[in-house]
Amino acid sequence: MTKPRFGKRSCFAFMMAVALAAPPAWAQQAEPAPKPGKPINAGDVLSGELNAMKGGKKSKRAATYQITSEPRRLPAPNGLCNLETGPETFQLVTSSDAQAAQLKNFVGKEISVKVDEVACAQDAGQMSEAVVTKWSVVTKH
Repeated sequence: MTKPRFGKRSCFAFMMAVALAAPPAWAQQAEPAPKPGKPINAGDVLSGELNAMKGGKKSKRAATYQITSEPRRLPAPNGLCNLETGPETFQLVTSSDAQAAQLKNFVGKEISVKVDEVACAQDAGQMSEAVVTKWSVVTKH
């Protein structure tokens, strides 16, 4: 009588092992691959929340501004900036005190800027995934 009982136990143990191992395999198949963001080219508008960060040396402390947006692809050769979906954070480089003062009014708010030049971040000190070197604020009428 021990033979049938042992056979049933081993069969039950095998079924339990298969049942416990299967869900992780199904979960991996169910996750869709992240899609790359829509492209952003010169002349396009980038919108998102504007954040201010302090950067640089203490003697030359300059405000650094960053827009957090949906993922966007950059034009070639930058592409996705070594990310699966493209960058989501864009540093706005200010070229004058007037530009810095203009951005200061929008910190913590939604802002839209017309992008003229954008590239992937390459310097170790940059806190964004992409850098917008030439831009202008788009005002809503």
